[in-house]
Order: sequence, then C-alpha cells, then structure tokens
Amino acid sequence: MTAAKPDQVFQDLGVEGAPLLAALHEEAFQGGEVWNEAAFASLLSIPGTEALVVTLEGQPAGFILTRTLLDETEILTLAVSPRFQRRGLGRQLIEKIFPKGQIFLEVSVSNTAAMALYEACGFVRAGVRRGYYQDGSDAIVMTSKI
Repeated sequence: MTAAKPDQVFQDLGVEGAPLLAALHEEAFQGGEVWNEAAFASLLSIPGTEALVVTLEGQPAGFILTRTLLDETEILTLAVSPRFQRRGLGRQLIEKIFPKGQIFLEVSVSNTAAMALYEACGFVRAGVRRGYYQDGSDAIVMTSKI
C-alpha cells in the first residue's frame, strides 16, 4: 500500500460535491464519455454511493466514486486530473476502498492505461460486456482477487 504524501488530503464528498466531481471528470475524460453535475448528484443521492476526493498541493486532483451493496462494491468511475497523473493518486484512491470487500468494475477495452492500473492493484479480468458504452465499445469486467 502506498502512503499518502504530507500535502495530500483525502475527503469524502456527498451530493454537494457534484459540481467538483463533474469538473474533474470532464478534465480527465476529454473527448470521452463525460458525466455532468446532474449525473453525479443523482448517483450520490443513492444510498451506498460514495465519493472520495484527493487534493494535492491544495488543489482537487482526482476522485473515486463507488457504490456498495451488501458486501460488494462497484467502482463507478475513477478520475485523476491530467496535471496530476503519474503520481500514484489513482492507485492510492483504489487502495483506500479495498477495506470495503469484494470490488468490481467495468473499463473500456480501449482504456489500456486504466486496465494496467487495475491489474497492478490486483484486479483480474472476469468477463466482457458487449456494447456497454454509448459509443458501442465493449467493457472488460474486472474484480478484486479477495
């Protein structure tokens, strides 16, 4: 597990964080499937849905959005601002949710960087969802090995 650096702060956000999450998501997924403020507000109003944001150098740098039902947690999205990428923040956000138990996610077959990150964190491929994304691309289903 990677340790947080002294200038990093992790904070849980609720529905009030929807504007920030939407801005970070847009920054991280330029040209891709971007979620707006209403989508984040709607998701965060569902019981069991949580957002964990990391700030670095006093600026919001990234977040992970999860939904937990019973003993299973789904990573809904993970975003790190391009200006803060390659600093281990994505991995730290993932590691912060490991205590939740079994974790699964879907990731686009074209997002090789994300797949590599999840595999480095111990996730394994569990299946494929054909035509899962709005653009018709497939998703790889991944799960934690616990």
